[in-house]
Amino acid sequence: MAKKTYTVITGTGSHLPAKVVKNEDFLVNEFYQPGKFIPFETPVEEIIQKFEEITNINQRRYIEDHQTNSDIATESALEAINDAGIDKETLDFIIVGHNFGDAQKGSTKIDTLPSVANKVKANLKIKNAECFCHDLISGCPSWTQAMITADAYIRCGDFKRGLVIGSDVLSRVNDPHDRDSMIFADGAGAAVVEGVQSRTPVGLISHASRSDSDGMIEHLYMGPSWNEEYDQSEITLKMAGHKIYVYALSNVPKVVKQSIDKAGLNISDIKKVFIHQANEKMDQAILERVFKLYKEKEIPEGIMPMTIRELGNSSTATVPTLLDLVLKGKKPGHKVESGDHIILTSVGAGMNINSLVYKMP
Repeated sequence: MAKKTYTVITGTGSHLPAKVVKNEDFLVNEFYQPGKFIPFETPVEEIIQKFEEITNINQRRYIEDHQTNSDIATESALEAINDAGIDKETLDFIIVGHNFGDAQKGSTKIDTLPSVANKVKANLKIKNAECFCHDLISGCPSWTQAMITADAYIRCGDFKRGLVIGSDVLSRVNDPHDRDSMIFADGAGAAVVEGVQSRTPVGLISHASRSDSDGMIEHLYMGPSWNEEYDQSEITLKMAGHKIYVYALSNVPKVVKQSIDKAGLNISDIKKVFIHQANEKMDQAILERVFKLYKEKEIPEGIMPMTIRELGNSSTATVPTLLDLVLKGKKPGHKVESGDHIILTSVGAGMNINSLVYKMP
């Protein structure tokens, strides 16, 4: 069998912001009814309790006031570069998956010019002009979609090595009067990827994606605060939570199965499922439906590592952050070994879904 080019992760990194925000920190917030501009009559304590019951989130991380998205993206990139043991000047490309650019403290206005990837390259002081930079915005699946893009670059033969980052700062675009704001967090994760020649599949071996936009672009969108007295020129992150839940349960399992089938595998061949950390109960329901598609009733214990309880939903950053923590032994009870097949999957604004099958070298 002739050798083929495969995309392999050679190093990972992540940045977990130091500021821990617990659920009780939201007791000072006044939450308003979505779209009605009327405060909830329900006590804040009860709203927070119900929120935790639904999502299993009890804390999240926010960046410091002086930091921006490109700062934490750079930190995760440095860690990945060091982990890979490479010279940063040998990178052929840098892709940053994100949604909100470099919003500053005190404003939801988004800065995407120059690109976050270019800012990361400048922060890293990379001199190689042939190291090409660009951003990728695709909702929460931006990092996984960036991995698919990187794989295409490497397989075409023009690029050998790249840096793929997923980084978001949702604390800068939250509406303090929207109870859904408690879901969101900040964070960054990165991976160095390289092309390798192999006669047998290794690294990223298959992927599947889909986008459903007609009638669904307002499942996740930017809009004014639910409090009319809040600065209405500031656009904030909005979410139709129940609609997203229904959409994800109906469609994510099918995309995951499609990626597994493309790889010529069965669900029994999958060691770990790294899924976007959106809602722990939703993720568990998605996993159950994936197994149901294969007519499997028993789900292996520990197949789906989770970080949402302590880190919240950092959008594009959740999957690469989770991967980095597991690969470095920072998630007790979870590890992957050479030859293991894992799933990397996400769902988010668009609505967009993707799923990758990756074989550990």
